Amino acid sequence: MEDFLQGKKHIHFIGIGGSGMYPLAQILHEKGYYLTGSDNNETETLKAVRNMGIKVFMGHDPHNIDGADLIVHTAAIMSDNPELIAAKNSGAMVIERSVLLGLVTSWYDKAVCVSGTHGKTTTSSMITHILLAAGIDISAVIGGKLRAIGGSGRVGKSDTMVCEACEFSNTFLKLYPNISVILNIDADHLDFFKTMDNLRASFTKFIDNTTDILVINGDDENTLRAVKASHFDKEIITFGNSDKNRYYPANIEFVSDFTTEFDLMECGTKLDRISIHVPGRHNVLNAVAASAAALAAGAKVEDINKGLSTFFGAIRRFEKLAEIGGITVVDDYAHHPAEVEATLKTAKGMSFKRVWAVHQPFTYSRTATLLNEFAAALSIADKTVLTEIMGSREKNTYNIYAADLCEKIAGARWFPTFDEVARYVADNAESGDLIITLGCGDVYKVAYKIIELLKEKQK
Repeated sequence: MEDFLQGKKHIHFIGIGGSGMYPLAQILHEKGYYLTGSDNNETETLKAVRNMGIKVFMGHDPHNIDGADLIVHTAAIMSDNPELIAAKNSGAMVIERSVLLGLVTSWYDKAVCVSGTHGKTTTSSMITHILLAAGIDISAVIGGKLRAIGGSGRVGKSDTMVCEACEFSNTFLKLYPNISVILNIDADHLDFFKTMDNLRASFTKFIDNTTDILVINGDDENTLRAVKASHFDKEIITFGNSDKNRYYPANIEFVSDFTTEFDLMECGTKLDRISIHVPGRHNVLNAVAASAAALAAGAKVEDINKGLSTFFGAIRRFEKLAEIGGITVVDDYAHHPAEVEATLKTAKGMSFKRVWAVHQPFTYSRTATLLNEFAAALSIADKTVLTEIMGSREKNTYNIYAADLCEKIAGARWFPTFDEVARYVADNAESGDLIITLGCGDVYKVAYKIIELLKEKQK
């Protein structure tokens, strides 16, 4: 691939605080490029960007791009964005972030690209932990923050990279994967793909772009169909819950609310007894997938438990934020019904008296398309409280509102502001309860508001 960064001195990021943009900014900053960026919302990520010495503009203004000879934007930036319009009229090179990420992956001989509808960030983080435990100086681009690397990106000196590969808008087709992981394929982003056939076809193209090894969920029917339609003729490694796969778990034991142990099996042989500190059966499967991928990338069996035993979750993935007056507050990124269901079933299986689900629906299209599925998943909680929908890149042409979802959940409440949501939850939660904020937007702010209110009650 042609290195379009050659000769570029000033790179500007539109939406620099995004989970996919921040690690790229980290990597290019480390390589000595002069960067600037812009964003709409003040976040912890933007503070981290500023702490690197990168100038950040709040709001999208045409003058933000002044002096830049390369402008990077996310797929979420809408075509009528004034900064993007100015960029396209400036004469400077303008690219979507997946193009830049694709170039970055092409720099490595072992680019481990982790795809799938659910579990990408957690699995990518687990692989990162294992490879670091193996002493491999990896680079990483992860869709969430990971304490082990001080953010969502890392620049290493080896030829190995761990990269989260998102299917939205076919961005993962820009990557150059040597080892591809497919965790699952489920109905999501159908505003873009329209049909499951189209979605599976994109994963088939992703498979065909893989040069060396394919690591797949052998229990997932959609994944198997995507592989069958491909032309991939190299090594295929399967993982799953069943023993028909090469790697699978056995003798699973839920030791405590946040600790699970299992035997990692390979073709009927026990490799090691593994301990993980993230809850839920779905995270056992993520750990098996991460183990399979890490072994394919050069780790040894003894590195697996060493790496996973120090992994306590990526930030915003069932992240325990506080315990105040016997009330536990957790934040989670779940934003698809299958993810919400897995998270809430995990929570209900713990030792808490009641589980509160505080959910921020994300995008009008997903909420409208999967309304009944969201209602069913959120009904698992003992108490459900909704914020208004975060539209993100969309306009509400669907005429869908949080109240529509609320009506389908027995006893649910919704409030138009974060302050009202936080006040209601803090006033009604009791000792022994678990409060979990759910969503990929900024619902984590509600969690911190609840924590402050609970602290005031304690005083």
